[in-house]
Amino acid sequence: MPKLLYASASPYSAKVRMAAAYAGIAIELVPTKTDEAPAPLLAANPLGKIPALVLDDGGSVFDSRVITQYLNRLSKNALFPRNPDKRTEAEVLEALADGICDSALLIVYERRYRDEDKVSQAWIDGQWGKVTRALDLLNANPPKLPKKITVGQIALRAALGYLALRFAGKWEKGRGRLVRWAARFDEKFPELKAAVPS
Repeated sequence: MPKLLYASASPYSAKVRMAAAYAGIAIELVPTKTDEAPAPLLAANPLGKIPALVLDDGGSVFDSRVITQYLNRLSKNALFPRNPDKRTEAEVLEALADGICDSALLIVYERRYRDEDKVSQAWIDGQWGKVTRALDLLNANPPKLPKKITVGQIALRAALGYLALRFAGKWEKGRGRLVRWAARFDEKFPELKAAVPS
């Protein structure tokens, strides 16, 4: 069984965990602390980043978007539509959700790893501006939640879960439609809720 090196707080790990569960692909979950640069992680991904999927043959697949494409092929298109336009739509939504996470994570790292007197508020404000523009766009027109979803919707749920974990009370104001969208997602797909960042 493939092993997923992951962290429960990581939105990228959450996306992959939800995608695997939704596609019906069994994976063994291996909690991994990137700060400690453990040998199994570096062997799977020389960049030392999670998630990384270690395959039965010893090979590995890393970067969450590459892993979701891999899982999609394994599951014969359970995660992306076959229709080219709808597939592009799902890929763009995944990229937007991942971009929200990229900017949010840069803010977390700026505060976590820099001395307080060296933290750049201008940098934080710039990254938060990217997050809020994306959230406002999504709040104005939340993605549909049909019976069959794509990695796009899964990635968005992971991103909103990460924001709820790290920026609770800051991202929700004025975005009630997106807050309700996340709640509806959890109601429709309760089997995926356990993988939301925590």
